[in-house]
Amino acid sequence: MSSSSAPGSTPEGPGAVSGAPNLPAGFTDTFTSRYIDTGELRQHAVIGGDGPPLLLVHGWPETWYAWRLLMPALGRDFEVVAVDQRGMGLSDKPRDGYDTGTLAGDLVALMGALGHARFAVVGHDTGFAIGYALAADHPDRVARVALAEIPGSPGTVTAPPLFLPGPLNDRLWHLGFNRIDKLNEQLVAGREDIFYRWEFDAAAKKLPDDVISYYVRMLSNPDSLRGSFGWYRALDTTIAQDEQRKTPRLTMPVLAIGGEASFGEHVGDAVKVVADDVESLSIPGIGHFVAEEAPEEMLAALTAFLAPYRDGSPAAHDPWPHAAASRR
Repeated sequence: MSSSSAPGSTPEGPGAVSGAPNLPAGFTDTFTSRYIDTGELRQHAVIGGDGPPLLLVHGWPETWYAWRLLMPALGRDFEVVAVDQRGMGLSDKPRDGYDTGTLAGDLVALMGALGHARFAVVGHDTGFAIGYALAADHPDRVARVALAEIPGSPGTVTAPPLFLPGPLNDRLWHLGFNRIDKLNEQLVAGREDIFYRWEFDAAAKKLPDDVISYYVRMLSNPDSLRGSFGWYRALDTTIAQDEQRKTPRLTMPVLAIGGEASFGEHVGDAVKVVADDVESLSIPGIGHFVAEEAPEEMLAALTAFLAPYRDGSPAAHDPWPHAAASRR
């Protein structure tokens, strides 16, 4: 596999670094957008920094852009790879392949194409479930993993009941709606702003209006709308996979992060069901979108958790022999 892109395939437009709004000062001096073609899928990733590799996996309904406030500081210690999941952002949007086993395989192929045999992972929301699958299915590839803001990957914990208290239903109703075949796309098309803005109301510290508008813009086309529902439509397969993943348990270090006004300590409780070496943190006063609501607190937690990985022996981070040729 090759990490090089076809001629003329440089990522462009608002989904790429060159077109993304309101990036931190100096962001484009460190980070660039790249297409990585693994043979099965062309994925978009924003890559930069120096140090051992760190893979950032966003949640729904976001893109790599969710990590923008953390990336400059993380890039001082790590080579940061902030990817758009299959179906999201500028990555390919095939009709299938949205179970977490396949999504984890996408990311193993991505990191392999970049020359990284072993790496650390941070996943949020749907990225939590993908990060868990990555660590469980490919434990030799994942040095440590931080998982944020869902109370367990589907299939590892008891599913919520159909009838929930009103405030909780307001936050979780999309789990069923997003799984519907075609009807949800028909209902949301042309009303993306209404639908996705409701979802961003899960932030206790409201995201800036222009940030939400940016995410809505990225989702306001038929392929992106369909792709955004892919993870949910594959839940039956993911749940069956997770039921098998629960044994054996994760043995690498895991950091569980919740927002106090969202899933809070339930995140850590759920991770302890499937992992042996767990630290947990509930960040006060914030909701679901932890990297954007509390970037300083999130960065402090990740910096402490990743320090042993950052400071480990060079052998722990040696890329594959073809790495030098792959990084172009």
